[in-house]
Order: sequence, then structure tokens, then C-alpha cells
Amino acid sequence: MKTRTQSKKVNKAWLNDHVNDTYVKLAQKEGFRARAAYKLKEIDETLGLIRPGDVVVDLGSAPGAWSQYVRRKLSPDGAAAGALNGSILALDLLPMDPVEGVTFIQGDFREAEVAAQLETALAGRQVDAVVSDMAPNLSGIASADGARIAHLIELAVEFAQAHLKPEGALVCKVFHGGGYDESVKRFRETFRVVKTLKPKASRDKSSETFLVGLGLKTAR
Repeated sequence: MKTRTQSKKVNKAWLNDHVNDTYVKLAQKEGFRARAAYKLKEIDETLGLIRPGDVVVDLGSAPGAWSQYVRRKLSPDGAAAGALNGSILALDLLPMDPVEGVTFIQGDFREAEVAAQLETALAGRQVDAVVSDMAPNLSGIASADGARIAHLIELAVEFAQAHLKPEGALVCKVFHGGGYDESVKRFRETFRVVKTLKPKASRDKSSETFLVGLGLKTAR
């Protein structure tokens, strides 16, 4: 059990690392709300997931860095404002400050009212890419945290099965540990191609990695 002094040292060390982090500085310079934007950027540039004209859904979108990246990617000139060649829908339980051109829905997409809002926003269109940076509040109890993480992956996969085009893609954040193998298995059962990536913007100390599923095995 950590003492108060140890906790202060840990917090101070994290803050020092954060302030001096290359990607934090880059995000501030380029106007992204979080360094996480560069994780999606590397995944997208490696696999070519997001293209002009795409319909993209961002699950667990707050504070909005992934939506900001997608918005710039779908802009004819890479701008944070102005013309947009495509559509972006963002969902989160938490509030999110507006991102120009992004339709944001606050709530749980498993609830009927929120699902109805989503269906209205999609207007019958299938989705080209679902990106999910969803993560649970971690308790520190490995078995409980593993179950929570696996559950969020399951929700994202079910969402993708319901809304993706047959050749669409799903990107999910996962953590090594309890539930990881289960999540990989679920992806392999659902998608024709499965990739695992740990972007450079993911901290070395972090157990996070990203699963990418390409092309549904069973189109709806």
C-alpha cells in the first residue's frame, strides 16, 4: 500500500513525464485536445483506414482528440474547420466540447433513446470505420478490470457488426492482461483480418495496445 508521500512522488513523476512528453507538446502546438490523436494517426497511416467521403463513428470520444484527427483527415485540405468530405458521429457518456463538423451524442449507445439518435444521425447509411478509445475506470483488481475491458470490446464489436459496411474497419483500445486473449479471439471470430499495433505515442510503460479488425466475416 502506498503512503501519501509515495503517492505524491508518483504523481509528481507522472506530471513531469507528461509536461516533457513529445506528443503532449506536439498536441498543444497542433491544436489537438490530447496526445491520443497521434495514436489514431499512426494506426490510420499504417493501414489506410480513413478515406475521403467515409462515415466514421468515434466511440468513447471525449475529450475529442480522435474526432479532431478524423475531422482533419476528411477535410479536403486537412483543416480543423471548413469543408468536410465525409461524416463523423461521436458518442460518449461524458460531455465533449464541440468539434466543427462532428455530430456528438452524449449517452450510452445501448439505451433505446441514444440508439434512436444514432440511427437518425446515420440516416440509413452504413459506417466505413468505427474507432473506439473506450476504457473503463480501473480498480486495480486485475480480474475485475480485465472483465470490464473485455466487456467494452464486446460492445464495440457488436456495434461494428450492426453498423459497419462489409469491408469496414474497427479500431479498439485493449490492455494486456485479463481479458486480452478473449478480446483477440472475438476479433478473429468477427473480422477477416486482425492486426495488433502499439503506436509510438503509446507510452512504453503502458500495457495498452490497439486491435484493428478489417472486413466483417459475416456481412449483415
